[in-house]
Amino acid sequence: MTKSKSPTNERVSRRTFLKSTSSAVVGSALLRDFDLNRETAATVAESSDLRLWYRQPAANWNEALPIGNGRLAAMVFGGVVSERIQLNEDTIWAGEKRDRNNPEGARNLAEVRRLLFAGKPKEAEQLAERTIISIPKRLPPYQPLGDLLLRFDGHENAREYVRELDLDRGIVRISYLLGDTRFTREVFASAVDQVIVVRLISDKPGRVSFEATLTRGQDGHTQALKPNLLVIDGEAIARGDRHQLERKVGVKFQGRAQALAEGMRASTLVEGDELRVESADAVTLLIVTCAEYLKAASRPYAQLRSAHIADHRRLFRRVQFHIGAVPPELPTDERLKRVQAGESDLALEALYFHFGRYLLIASSRPGTMAANLQGKWNDQMQPAWDSKYTININTEMNYWPAEVCNLSELHAPLFDLIENAREDGRRLAKNLYGARGFVVHHNTDLWGHAVPIDGVHAGLWPMGAAWLSLHLWDHYEFTRDRSFLANRAYPLMKEAAEFFLDYLVDDGKGHLITGPSLSPENQYQAPDGTAVKLCMGPAMDTQITHALFSRVIESSQLLDVDAAFRKQVEAARDRLPPMKIGKHGQLQEWLEDYDEPQPGHRHISHLFALHPGDQITLRGTPELARAARVSLERRLQAGSGHTGWSRAWIINFWARLEEGNLAHENIVALLAKSTLPNLLDNHPPFQIDGNFGGTAGMVEMLLQSHKGEISFLPALPEAWPKGAINGVRARGAITLDLEWKASKATSAVLRPDLSDEFQFRPPRGQQITHLTEQGKRAQLATAKDGVVRLKLMAGKQYRITFR
Repeated sequence: MTKSKSPTNERVSRRTFLKSTSSAVVGSALLRDFDLNRETAATVAESSDLRLWYRQPAANWNEALPIGNGRLAAMVFGGVVSERIQLNEDTIWAGEKRDRNNPEGARNLAEVRRLLFAGKPKEAEQLAERTIISIPKRLPPYQPLGDLLLRFDGHENAREYVRELDLDRGIVRISYLLGDTRFTREVFASAVDQVIVVRLISDKPGRVSFEATLTRGQDGHTQALKPNLLVIDGEAIARGDRHQLERKVGVKFQGRAQALAEGMRASTLVEGDELRVESADAVTLLIVTCAEYLKAASRPYAQLRSAHIADHRRLFRRVQFHIGAVPPELPTDERLKRVQAGESDLALEALYFHFGRYLLIASSRPGTMAANLQGKWNDQMQPAWDSKYTININTEMNYWPAEVCNLSELHAPLFDLIENAREDGRRLAKNLYGARGFVVHHNTDLWGHAVPIDGVHAGLWPMGAAWLSLHLWDHYEFTRDRSFLANRAYPLMKEAAEFFLDYLVDDGKGHLITGPSLSPENQYQAPDGTAVKLCMGPAMDTQITHALFSRVIESSQLLDVDAAFRKQVEAARDRLPPMKIGKHGQLQEWLEDYDEPQPGHRHISHLFALHPGDQITLRGTPELARAARVSLERRLQAGSGHTGWSRAWIINFWARLEEGNLAHENIVALLAKSTLPNLLDNHPPFQIDGNFGGTAGMVEMLLQSHKGEISFLPALPEAWPKGAINGVRARGAITLDLEWKASKATSAVLRPDLSDEFQFRPPRGQQITHLTEQGKRAQLATAKDGVVRLKLMAGKQYRITFR
């Protein structure tokens, strides 16, 4: 793979493409596939709450089933006469690394601020649009690799069709009967062997025949090479009106599909851009993009499959979640329709939770690109929002489940994304803002661009690097990895904080504020009645800055470094404006108590301090918590939550406010209003953040660990009277199992990684009665509010009981 120079080049350039290769023979017996079929069928009943299944092929992309290994991804349609497997590889982006900073920005920044302070936001917006927004205004898109198309002549009259995604194995399976023959397909993306595997078998010898090709909507060329190889060469180029100012260049790539046919009568033919397999007992198709992954061709299918399952389960089986519901014997799409019609399906809620964990495993692995706006699954050359990294909420939400769902190592690609943007962010901080450190605005991409894009309505928001950097602290809090804090987290957070020390300006009242900025994508009504977005010091900016400064201060203290710098940060934090309560009793979104032209706006950014931040808590800041609740209620009454990711964030807000029933109402609404037939989140169109935010929100309802205490069942809804969640993580590097019955916690198991003192809060109306370790009871020290303080030792297992 070749591309322009960028911080990611060293890793990506190792993905050199396959050279010509001879045919490999796979010796797995047909009987072994029958054994795999029996094994799959025998466990369906046991894992029926961990599979999506359907009685028909996908009619469109929104019904296809996703697989992925972090780098490669595919959507499997499951067609009978014709199969489409839509392919992605995570570095296939259009465009190039270039300086996109508007050269007029630095000389006009002060004037934009002056106009905002003078109460002339419209004029400020017009000036900023011309002089600060990047050139070109858009970033280039993430694009698909292409499609693998299979054609099966004579398969028109299939019956007993089943299509399923087994979350526990990470395998899509299609099965149907044609005449007296059972045909079966299995498709998975192996992270072990870095290959997408398609297995086609029949239970009668010599019945597997098909034609195959690789295709792409634009800028791709396919050829079939003897004896059994399809090759597609292409370049990701941004075309269309949105990207007229982009040079017609991008990542050059090559994909290969190799067919390994088995059977005495099997033959493989190539002609033009097609490959034909005839009269095989079984066929394994291997889809790769790099020569180093060709080792998969020398391994029997059963080995590829078992290695994939073991690797997938190593991650997926860390967490279990049950809420006492037996799934109905209905396909997933029919169950979703019943929820849309107002029926309850608790098992579908649990399935949605597990699907979110599956998607993170499939879209984010160490060494890959971070999960983007669509994870890794995109079939459009010009996708919605270019399928980039939108970092004013969406990218962060993608990683909310990483730590709590015990998938900490899958957080690493996000940290790589931050470092990838640092080079351009440093240059922009200096050249646009005259500041140290680094800054990123509301979007970035493969190339690490940090400029304000699209327009002032969304792009002139300088908080992206700051918010992303808070994930570094989250990773430290959940792992207590001091080396990570010292060598990776603190240096990045410090550099993000340096920017704000230089960027913040005095508001004339003794406070330091950001600006020009905005409250992401929302508008306020200026005194003259005009709807505008650009402002000084919106609440979310201040909350993120406060959080970043606080984490930098604490890190500096823990590491005993940079005392002088710490004092500067402390002094700046002390001058940030306080949060305010407005005329409706709501938490103010802006420095002034403006009216909103869109009171039901999808973004509820000023509640960042409630979640994922922790500056607003029920017990620590009750007045602000009440104001946050008023803001949330007002938004919902005016129609907020109409996008999937917004609804998912609302689940987390209600969980932090310990309103379990309201959180659950929004889980149901997420399924009923913002979920596609394949359970992917619907903005619309598809965005993956709602899946991840919904999964994280369910954990937040059952376990919270911010502000120095671990809280059990803080937002348990009445709809979940019985259940268990095992293997989840809390801050302080501790793994927990939790069970409840009759809406009361019964026991919790604690497994700390480090010896430390912890504070545990029992569910409302309950008490922690006993702590046992190897059958021995420990002494409990209980505070007035029921919180128990316990000293736990690393490597030991403890059990808490409640009454």
